[in-house]
Amino acid sequence: MGRQLVPLTLDNLTDLPGRCRACVFWELDPVSGEAAVRTGRPEVEKEAWISAVLLEWGSCGRVVYVDEKPVGFVLYAPPAYVPRSFAFPTSPVSPDAVQLMTASLMPEYRGQGLGRVIVQTVAKDLLRRGFKAIEAFGDSRWAEPECVVPADHLLAVGFKTVRPHPRFPRMRLELRSTVSWREDMERALDQLLGAVQKDPVLRPL
Repeated sequence: MGRQLVPLTLDNLTDLPGRCRACVFWELDPVSGEAAVRTGRPEVEKEAWISAVLLEWGSCGRVVYVDEKPVGFVLYAPPAYVPRSFAFPTSPVSPDAVQLMTASLMPEYRGQGLGRVIVQTVAKDLLRRGFKAIEAFGDSRWAEPECVVPADHLLAVGFKTVRPHPRFPRMRLELRSTVSWREDMERALDQLLGAVQKDPVLRPL
């Protein structure tokens, strides 16, 4: 199977699941988010947010494809672009970190290593851009797909809790801790993304 992680743009925004294209949970503060839903404008607001972040900051997400089929995505941005983050009990995100807002994979593609590849791809992008860490709000009671990433998943891919909470701990991945495996990671990702046809089997990483 060919696997690719492609930067999110306005051109491939339609490859996100419908419920996610119309979700502005992170992109707007709670009051503005409710107003957008009430007036039937969440998709317009989502597109406007992505456009603004792309223009002002740069790449803010990846879409995951397997055999050219979109199967998942990840969104991330500095906390200044993520109004909802300030409403969490464990906020704020540290000023030296970029927030991993949300990530999702179709159920049939979970448990195969793609979640780790997603985080490694984000880490590679942010290392190149000079950032020190990724932070995320985890959900320790996660039961079904929603906007907040399961805390257990974040722990499994290398995040550590920096501010505990019964429901929404704030978690952090130090990018400097990845320096020791950065070259191996880049080589593996270059092989993965640059020669996907040579890898016929979707193997756990």
